[in-house]
Amino acid sequence: MASPMSAGRFLDILRDEGVTVAEVDNWRTHNRNHKGPWGPVHGVMVHHTVTKGTANTVRIVRDGYAGLPGPLCHGMIAKNGTVHLVGYGRANHAGNGDDDVLRAVIAEKALPQDNEANTDGNRHFYGFECENLGNGTDPWPAAQLEAIERVSAAICRQHGWGAPSVIGHLEWQPGKIDPRGFSMKSMRARIHDRLK
Repeated sequence: MASPMSAGRFLDILRDEGVTVAEVDNWRTHNRNHKGPWGPVHGVMVHHTVTKGTANTVRIVRDGYAGLPGPLCHGMIAKNGTVHLVGYGRANHAGNGDDDVLRAVIAEKALPQDNEANTDGNRHFYGFECENLGNGTDPWPAAQLEAIERVSAAICRQHGWGAPSVIGHLEWQPGKIDPRGFSMKSMRARIHDRLK
């Protein structure tokens, strides 16, 4: 169990991990905290956006859309590896997911199959949307995959978590397929190696 770090500390750890960061508008105070608590935090969740074009994607994840107001994540990881910080605090990214998965993340154990949506994930996860069409053929450039690895490792290092604390949306909420185009198992192996 961990309290979310401050926005300033969040920025510092990303930079310390070698992440290229772009700060977007009032990201430090842009959140959905009025809709419920943020924290305790237990992990990092990775998504794909189903969008094209960095500027367009940043706008969508910052502002949201009809029926789902932004921010839709804490950071958007562009194809070139730049992490655009769009919000900090509670964000509309995880939705409801499986409490058994949350328990496994907390215990850093193998994940069970997600088969229910009974737990508020927006409260418990840092969220990163990644610019990708999510069709299985849109490429994941090396710089983008490395940025996913670095942001995840930075947060895990700060909180004393291991790589099992990083999950994909598809592992949290039944019916979700993101991120599509690489495996979370391989990404966790990369994060594990970086944390060593």
